[in-house]
Amino acid sequence: MTALRPILIVEDDAALRATLAEQIMLAGGFHAVEAGTAAEAAAKLDAGDARYDAILLDIGLPDGCGREFCAKLRRDGKRMPVIMLTGADAERDVVRGLDAGANDYVAKPFRAGELLARVRAQLRVFDNSEDAVFTVGPYVFRPAAKLLLEPARNRKVRLTDKETNILKFLYRAAGKPVPRQVLLNGVWGYNSSITTHTLETHIYRLRQKIEADPSRTRLLLTSAGGYSLDAQAGQEAAAAAA
Repeated sequence: MTALRPILIVEDDAALRATLAEQIMLAGGFHAVEAGTAAEAAAKLDAGDARYDAILLDIGLPDGCGREFCAKLRRDGKRMPVIMLTGADAERDVVRGLDAGANDYVAKPFRAGELLARVRAQLRVFDNSEDAVFTVGPYVFRPAAKLLLEPARNRKVRLTDKETNILKFLYRAAGKPVPRQVLLNGVWGYNSSITTHTLETHIYRLRQKIEADPSRTRLLLTSAGGYSLDAQAGQEAAAAAA
């Protein structure tokens, strides 16, 4: 199963919001969640199991200003990319949006393809930042800290540099199998003389750390001459235990 990246759309125009949600999901790799007001968006963000990889935020909301909402997100420690949507594209409006903590600014009307390209660009930057957090099965994965947190069992799993990079590489493949040599080159480098045996050893050790039963793997799978990561496996059980 492919892990879909959740995007929160905060837009009071119901028709535009529905169109954006449809375009985002048709693009593949994303799951769209809709909110029509700042209050509704805040409730979705504050839900116990909430995780959004990016936010598309309209400036003109019926119960508040998008810029102020963005500034509050940053004060509350939420670091995911925020792309503001607005009909005002004067330089001072752009500056005010960026000063409020937005990562990008798109003026209406816009093309869905361009907006999606901007979302992907911001996610690429965020994925390599200190603030990046991903959900992998029952774990919260913090690559910068080389750490997996399992909230349901109040457990921490510490990773090596290579284990962290293997998980990141497989996560970005969105559930698709990655051939051994591709993964080896991606983690160790194209000029490396490391053999696939070394990769297999690291995969074995990683499975010992993250699989509930390493003899029956659910997260880190062997497939199509390589490996894949089912980042959604075990999430239902973890949610039930929480």
